[in-house]
Amino acid sequence: MKGVVLAGGTGSRLFPLTKITNKHLLPIYNKPMIYYPIETLVNAGIQDIMIVTGGKNSGDFLRLLSNGKQFGLKHLDYTYQEGEGGIADALSLAEHFADGGKVCVILGDNIIEKNIRRAADEFRQQPCGAKILLKEVPDAERFGVAEIATGRVVNIEEKPKKPKSNYAVTGIYFYDGTVFDKARTLKPSSRGELEITDVNNAYIREGAMTYDFLEGWWTDAGTFDSLRRATNLVAEKGANKNGGDDRS
Repeated sequence: MKGVVLAGGTGSRLFPLTKITNKHLLPIYNKPMIYYPIETLVNAGIQDIMIVTGGKNSGDFLRLLSNGKQFGLKHLDYTYQEGEGGIADALSLAEHFADGGKVCVILGDNIIEKNIRRAADEFRQQPCGAKILLKEVPDAERFGVAEIATGRVVNIEEKPKKPKSNYAVTGIYFYDGTVFDKARTLKPSSRGELEITDVNNAYIREGAMTYDFLEGWWTDAGTFDSLRRATNLVAEKGANKNGGDDRS
């Protein structure tokens, strides 16, 4: 299974921090944001990774990450997304990289406490289809929300005003090779983007979607509040790991 990190977009919600750099190059505590999703994939046993980026500062990813040696990788692949076509559009750029096989896709601003190794191993054994990771949250209306019935995901609704559950779809997805065929059938949403929720619902209609719950905390880092929250969570994790305050 290969890994794809989606790190494009303009980062408009973080302006002016993103006026001269890509959002995913901003710091989360002591590391650039992009480090965290790469580490998530590596910790899941994934060694072949592609970074999908865009904007005016895409070359900075190569300067920062190079061939991925700092993550124990032999190489990193890169591709470029023109404009803002949505998550599904960004993913479609990795079709040649996936080469018909399974992929784990992670949004570049998703930060997690634990790891996804168990879910990744389960999907490696899953014959086909897709798998999503859910997290119970108090503000489900901000996310894609999974409706679960009789142990199965029966629908995902994007940013519903009245969520049918508190289970947010995190920005970590497992797909088989048919994901790119599904993405080609999509029509732009009211936001003018190809939505990853529509891809997930296509798998649900086929009866080919499984799910698991993400352990530990999870946050995105796409707004000022969530950027601060991510930094605080990572800092607290580091302090706890070191046995207390990390002051000098």
